[in-house]
Amino acid sequence: MATVEEILKAVETGDMGKLNALLDSYLLEGDPDEQYGLSEWLGEIGFVEEAVKVLEHLEYLFPEESQLKIDRANLLIEADREDEALNLLMEIPKDDEYYAQALVTLADLFQLQGLMEAAENRLNEAIALLPAEPLLMQAKAELLLDSGRYLESAKIYQDLKSDGVEIDGVNFSERLAEVYSAGAAYEEALPFYEEALEDQVQPDVLFGAAVAAFQTQQYERAVQRLDELIVLDPDYFSAYLLKAQSLNMAEDYKAAYEAIKEGLKRDEFDKELYLFAGKLALKLGNTEDGVENLRQAVALDPEYMEAIFALVSYFHSKEMDEEVLELVEAAIESGDDWAGLYPMVAEAYERTEQFEQAATYFDLSYPAFREDSEFLGKYVRFLIEEGKRERALEILKELQVLEPDNQEWLDMQQSFE
Repeated sequence: MATVEEILKAVETGDMGKLNALLDSYLLEGDPDEQYGLSEWLGEIGFVEEAVKVLEHLEYLFPEESQLKIDRANLLIEADREDEALNLLMEIPKDDEYYAQALVTLADLFQLQGLMEAAENRLNEAIALLPAEPLLMQAKAELLLDSGRYLESAKIYQDLKSDGVEIDGVNFSERLAEVYSAGAAYEEALPFYEEALEDQVQPDVLFGAAVAAFQTQQYERAVQRLDELIVLDPDYFSAYLLKAQSLNMAEDYKAAYEAIKEGLKRDEFDKELYLFAGKLALKLGNTEDGVENLRQAVALDPEYMEAIFALVSYFHSKEMDEEVLELVEAAIESGDDWAGLYPMVAEAYERTEQFEQAATYFDLSYPAFREDSEFLGKYVRFLIEEGKRERALEILKELQVLEPDNQEWLDMQQSFE
């Protein structure tokens, strides 16, 4: 007979053929309790199909043990064999002592499939059977959170917290903070983050507290929490961007730029860090670094619209038309919708006397910018220069609707008549 030690060695070496052969031998004569423990271990380390195999054998030996069905159903869900899991769970009768547990697993399955109402119904049925079980209320709170019903979720967690309930591995203050943050109620979330940090300092909780402080315009407080986080975990990359954003909002632009540069030392492949570094450098007048950082962002993602827009806007403001056209033409070839760039492209073509292309992009810009009087003003002047008086008159009438007190448009229209 194969031994558990031989099976463990086969797992360590990754010899799947040998592992399955050993399992077949072991299941014939091994102790059922040891086999059950082996199934748990195999599932925990990711050998899901092998764990299922062990449980199938145990179910054959003990067909009335519903716990085995529930355990196998959980593994089948993990293995994306959801229909099989559903069939197993539906076999457990209502008078079974494990029926409530089966309902919870069914709720997990339905939640995974996006069937929130069905999941909630199963949890409510389980709660009716075991009203004093806090784990069921916590499961419902998480389901409500996943469904976007934040206030209902927070109410359950607040009740559990007020009742002095304790669940291993669950900090109710942290969960309340996360629920309120998910619902964008950052002012309500912040004190719960602080409570959670008093109990235990963890990177994710520090970051959540910083986000809540940032969203409530408490930028100094956000920076304080982020500094603590960076000391605790220097590779928590999101902290650097949020710190720079907080310092930027506090108008400490030099410190913000230093924070973003520190982040880039840690993660040189984060396009968002390069984008923000580029914007900050340009704001500080460091145009060379600003352009280089923006180019790095685009190099990491050639379809990164926000970085391309920032770079094109800078080139456009400096009338660097060749750079505008080179960058935009490469982007447009990707086939995405770059309508936000079209007015700048049109002007670049116009200034480089490529009037046919300019006309094309002015026309392409019009649907998205027909309510933008600045664009329409440039468009109408271009049309007049091109001798397209009929179209120019149409645009002038639209401008007069947008800006009825602007004498320039009235004078221009009168000059047509």
